[in-house]
Amino acid sequence: MKILLKNGSVVNVFSEEIERCDVLIEDGKIIGVGDYSDEIADETVDISGKYVCPGFIDSHIHIESTMLSPVEFARVAVPHGTTAVIADPHEIANVCGTDGLRYMLQSSRDLPLTVYIVLPSCVPSTSFDESGAILAAEDLEPFYSDKRVVGLGEVMDYPAVLFGNDAMLKKIESAKKHGAVINGHAPLLSGKDLDKYVSASIRDDHECSSTEEAKERIRKGQKVMIRQGTAAKNLRDLLPLFEKPWADRCLLVSDDKHPADLLSKGHIDDAIRIAVSEGKSVVSAIKMATINAAQHFKLDDLGAVAPGYTADILILDDLCSMKISDVYKNGKRVVENGSACKITAPTVDPELEMKVRGSFNFRTLTEKDFLIDCSQKKKCNVIRILKGQILTEKLICDIDFSVNNGIDISKDILKIAVIERHKNTGHIGLGFINGAGLRSGSIASSVSHDSHNLIVIGTNEHDMLVASERIKEIGGGLVAVDNGKVLCEMPLPIAGLMSDETAFVCAKQNEDIRKAAHSLGCPEDVEPFMNMSFVSLPVIPHIKLTTFGLFDVDSFSLISLFAE
Repeated sequence: MKILLKNGSVVNVFSEEIERCDVLIEDGKIIGVGDYSDEIADETVDISGKYVCPGFIDSHIHIESTMLSPVEFARVAVPHGTTAVIADPHEIANVCGTDGLRYMLQSSRDLPLTVYIVLPSCVPSTSFDESGAILAAEDLEPFYSDKRVVGLGEVMDYPAVLFGNDAMLKKIESAKKHGAVINGHAPLLSGKDLDKYVSASIRDDHECSSTEEAKERIRKGQKVMIRQGTAAKNLRDLLPLFEKPWADRCLLVSDDKHPADLLSKGHIDDAIRIAVSEGKSVVSAIKMATINAAQHFKLDDLGAVAPGYTADILILDDLCSMKISDVYKNGKRVVENGSACKITAPTVDPELEMKVRGSFNFRTLTEKDFLIDCSQKKKCNVIRILKGQILTEKLICDIDFSVNNGIDISKDILKIAVIERHKNTGHIGLGFINGAGLRSGSIASSVSHDSHNLIVIGTNEHDMLVASERIKEIGGGLVAVDNGKVLCEMPLPIAGLMSDETAFVCAKQNEDIRKAAHSLGCPEDVEPFMNMSFVSLPVIPHIKLTTFGLFDVDSFSLISLFAE
């Protein structure tokens, strides 16, 4: 069947022109772009006054971090123009190992959104972390036979590369053997260390937080992924990259974005709108989200409205505001007048489903588990949250343990704990945090990157206990507690990471749990649960907390809570 999109203005990602052209589609492919008569087609769609551009590709996302199942994520993302994503399932892999990888592949099949997979390179993220699984090169090898597997996921354990760790180098060599793209993750790495890292065939990075850092990456041959997510919002800091020659080496990504933000703000279309509002070329932004991404991941038939390319096409009422009317996936209209057509959830093996829903294994806790063994005044290393960043800073503060075991709400010095939840090791890391802003109560989550142990911040040990135990009872999720009572919760029963509710229910729960955290004192301009989830990731500078205790990312070593 031939479909003719008639009288539209096509965004040409090769010449950067906007041309008045018809687009002819047959069997899911674009077979012509030019002037065609209606007689040549079985169906003609008049799109006079509208714009045509390729479907958007998110080059780096963790679907689990949307807290939505793949089918619900598709229901939200496709109307916003996303027709393909490059997903790194290292979140669920850290919880469930290869079962998690199989689950994501099965649950993302045959959607109107192509989910390409990059295999997790760091499960766990480092040897200083405790996850539910350890994946070696031989565990990943069989998955390269799947045509949707296109790469090796972010190599965040950059010291393993710099020091020639055999296990990491085997994963990289395996990926190279299969012609797979190797993703990077090395925030603030520069100079000769960056040279050595890039020399390992690591071709991109999504962790740039400044223009200078990004330009060094580009000069050394990497692509830069400009990230605009829920916690990490780097786009405005990287606006100079939207100009030549940098723009040709950049991609747009979300990395981690919560459902409330996906529904209210959008996905990659939101990043494009922001860039345009800051005076940048809409065509340059579209290129970053389409042809640049497709070429980087060797998806040779995606990313352009041109003959021979897959008919993943967007019809827009307005280009600069990204007002998307219709979406075509493989030549089939899947969004009409802004509304998605029915999407059927793929079938998942029942035994596999059961495995990913049984992810909690730790003993019953007591308030004593949250007490730090000290009764004196001590100088302590304290984690400081930075607004709009997943970077943290190290503060050295005077902590008086004789009062509230060191918690000082007046100075925003709260207690934080990371509790191992996979193998019942009994390990609990304890510390102090600044910037969370709670004036009362506690918040807790089973989403804590990347090992996804239970993380909890509180103003007192009793509420921390209640929040932690409630997370276990509901099989994972987000919880806000005050005076021993659960104020709000968001269950995430799939590996303690994803909801089995619809996107709209999940977004409502997401908004409610945020409001509950803000009601406890968390600043309105801080996303409490997303920021908290990164406080345990020991590959993001500068100081983090794992189940083993405080971790200094700069020295890549565990450090004492006490600074003296």
